[in-house]
Parts: sequence; structure tokens; C-alpha cells
Amino acid sequence: MINISKYLDARLVAFMDVDTRDEALDALVDRVHRAGLIDDKDTFYAAIIDREKIVSTGIGMGVAIPHAKLPAYDHFFVAIGILQKGIEWNALDHTPVRIIFMIGGPDDKQTEYLQILSSLTVMLKDEQRRKKMLTLNSGEAILALFEET
Repeated sequence: MINISKYLDARLVAFMDVDTRDEALDALVDRVHRAGLIDDKDTFYAAIIDREKIVSTGIGMGVAIPHAKLPAYDHFFVAIGILQKGIEWNALDHTPVRIIFMIGGPDDKQTEYLQILSSLTVMLKDEQRRKKMLTLNSGEAILALFEET
């Protein structure tokens, strides 16, 4: 399992009060853009939405992992959204989403992408970790939670 911490940045953690999936995605894409990790936020947002149209990235347990891989990027990043209230995401288990992990990165590093996804999934199966995430109120505290493992 790879260390997720190296893909995280406190600037990419957003605590959001939104009503829809698209509002949450737009806010996270904007956060990543303001941090300087993507140049063309419209293209990245469109890629995220196109991926959602294939099948929902709501994996269950109140978690969604939207992602986009594009040739313009050299490395992966993970933005995190913590939602004040659950929102409809058409999740596999029909549970409203409260935690979002948005993955972005290059389209030619599939193995690394799968390692990131696998590590996140394993970590998120820990119900205590998910509950703890919902009680934290800073990007630094969220990152510290991931550095503990």
C-alpha cells in the first residue's frame, strides 16, 4: 500500500456546505485551481463530470472518489471535501455522500492511479477514520489523520 500523504496538501481540503454533487465538484475543482495544480479548470471539471456519467463514483459508506486523468498533468493530487450534510450522489449503497476524495493526474500512469485508489479504499473502510474525518475542522488535522497510518 502506498502512502496517501504524499498526494495530499492542506490547501486542497475543503469544508463545504453545498446541496448538490455538481456544486461540491465545482468547489473542489476551484480549490485545486486556486492552489495552482490545474491550469484549465473547465477542462478538468468537464473530465470529472464525464467520468461521473459513466458510473457514479459514490463508492458507498458516505464516500465518493471522483477522478480525472488527463495528458496535461505530470503528477497526481488528491483534494478532499468534507460536507456538512450528506448529498445525493447515486452511490452504490444509496447512502448520501459526506466525504469526497477527488483524484487528478496524468493519463499515462495507470498503475500509480490504481495504487492511490486502492490505498484510499482500504483506509476508508475503517469506519472510525471516516467518523473522525467528519469531526475535524482543518486541513492540517485531516492530513495528520492520514499520516498516522
